[in-house]
Amino acid sequence: MLGELHISGLGVIDDALIEPSAGLTVVTGETGAGKTMIVTALGLISGGRADSGRVRGGRPRAVVEARFLPLRPGSGYDAVRGTAAEGRENGSAAEALGDLLTIEGDGRGYLAGVAETVGGDVDDDGSLVAVRSVSADGRSRAHIGGRAAPVSALTDLTESLVAVHGQAEAMVLLRPANQRAVLDRFADLGTELDDYRSIRSQYLALRSEIDDRVGRARELAQREQVLRLGLKDIEGADPQPGEDHQIAAEVRRLDDADALRTAATGAIAALTGPADEATGDEPSASALVQHAIRLLEHSSDPALTQRLDDLRGALAVIGDVSGDLTHYVADLDADPARLQMLLERQALLRGLARRYGEDVDGVLAWAASARGELAGLDTSDEAIAALRKRAEALRSELAAAAAEISARRAAAAEKLSAAATAELDHLAMGKASLRIAVTPRRAASAAADVLAVGGREIAAGPDGADHVEILLTPHPGAPELPVARGASGGELSRIMLALEVVLAGADPVATLVFDEVDAGVGGRAATEIGRRLGMLARDHQVIVVTHLAQVAAFADKHYVVDAGADGSVGASAVRAVQADARVTELARMLGGTDGEAALAHAADLLAAARDHGSHTAHRGDARDCTTSQRRVGSGRKSGKR
Repeated sequence: MLGELHISGLGVIDDALIEPSAGLTVVTGETGAGKTMIVTALGLISGGRADSGRVRGGRPRAVVEARFLPLRPGSGYDAVRGTAAEGRENGSAAEALGDLLTIEGDGRGYLAGVAETVGGDVDDDGSLVAVRSVSADGRSRAHIGGRAAPVSALTDLTESLVAVHGQAEAMVLLRPANQRAVLDRFADLGTELDDYRSIRSQYLALRSEIDDRVGRARELAQREQVLRLGLKDIEGADPQPGEDHQIAAEVRRLDDADALRTAATGAIAALTGPADEATGDEPSASALVQHAIRLLEHSSDPALTQRLDDLRGALAVIGDVSGDLTHYVADLDADPARLQMLLERQALLRGLARRYGEDVDGVLAWAASARGELAGLDTSDEAIAALRKRAEALRSELAAAAAEISARRAAAAEKLSAAATAELDHLAMGKASLRIAVTPRRAASAAADVLAVGGREIAAGPDGADHVEILLTPHPGAPELPVARGASGGELSRIMLALEVVLAGADPVATLVFDEVDAGVGGRAATEIGRRLGMLARDHQVIVVTHLAQVAAFADKHYVVDAGADGSVGASAVRAVQADARVTELARMLGGTDGEAALAHAADLLAAARDHGSHTAHRGDARDCTTSQRRVGSGRKSGKR
């Protein structure tokens, strides 16, 4: 859930800190004061589109920072919400929740997991900080857990944490896919849809393979022939890894045998051949060293005799090298027949390399790939018949899964229609009724995803075989119309609210934000909207921007956005109000002043909210209301600034 929201340089807001309650938080203020900027900020932190025009004049950038707590509504939520309310007088709601952050371990794990994906960290208390900045020149940056992250990561983070609803967001109800998603949430079809999609994916892949094999039978048969001929060619030659390089080295040796023998023999003669002064031959290296040894052996100077060991070592090295060369010459074999055989083998391998690879290793790799490809190229009637049998089994399985989903949707649609219609009765739409229509999605018989279900041919789409549509009857006797045609913008918002109340138990989103969901209503209807929002806050953290005192009276926490004299909003102009200040704000919203009658009316609203069985206000707020009412009776004008 959302623990803190810090806004800086956004629209008319210079700097503001919001610490919403775990239950219902309302934001009020005069028109133009900037209260909707809070919704804009939540949109930015959720990865929404950045608009440089929203950057406050004179500021280099707008910055939104949100701290998400590892807590989800559910088990222990009322205790947490109560602790938060009790902590309001001495500290923030986030501080009051400090000892209770481990109630929902999954929340901690979720936040830590998101942080890890971008290399960030959660804080010691398990909370995660996300930041979005938009510069005046339109550049946008995001940080999660202290690390830079793509803006899309904010969307991933908040997808199951925050949902913003307003007249714009309510427009999602106009899209059939979203209407189906609403019904599927209510029917809790997540697992069934995953299974259905898995079967459908397998079925369509198999159908595609069958069509490919049948349609390309001639082409595939030719390909199969090419592969088999190539493998026969390669297997007949039986090349070995690295064989071409080994043959090339041996061919070089055999081809140069005479030249190598002459060079080695000459080197032997130069090293150890006998000196023949009569013929004028040059003395060998060995003879010259031996002569030097004889000259030094009888020298009387120790400096010369010390070099005798070096000369004797050189003589030994000359003898070793000469012996090695003698063995080399003895082993050198010209063998013309061997050379001819190697040259023929080399030509064969080079021919394979030209057709199948750069060298023998490449040829062997081609052969391995060809064997794998052949395994999937069976175009025989038997192979295709086996594939069709598997496809038919999957089709039957898919039809059964689609039928089960359709039945679940039909049953859920009836219940959701009745429950949502009952909610509309409390949202100033008492004469209206909603019906969730579930009808088969028909398709052309030639389509690959056509299924036979209940004796009818229907299309198995990615989300099942049904077309889901929300229909509205504005009043008895009126024609039933799709909500896209039968509902105004304000009515769409209230329809969305009605659905959210009904879906609260199935909705995974922790924080719900409503912007002017109460547009166009007042009086008793406004009170019922407040009560419904309070009911929603039993299972969710709810943040509402409202202009109705009847809605604000149900809040666990109340923020007021005040415009300055120049129309700006400063750091101290977004403030949490309670006790007398809250009564004063409600009086203003009622269109009155801070006179005794207006204040008494506002206090009555708070008292009514306190006494209503489904409200979410904590007893601490109730005590504040009672105190304020007594002060009004004594003539004190509370809350003036």
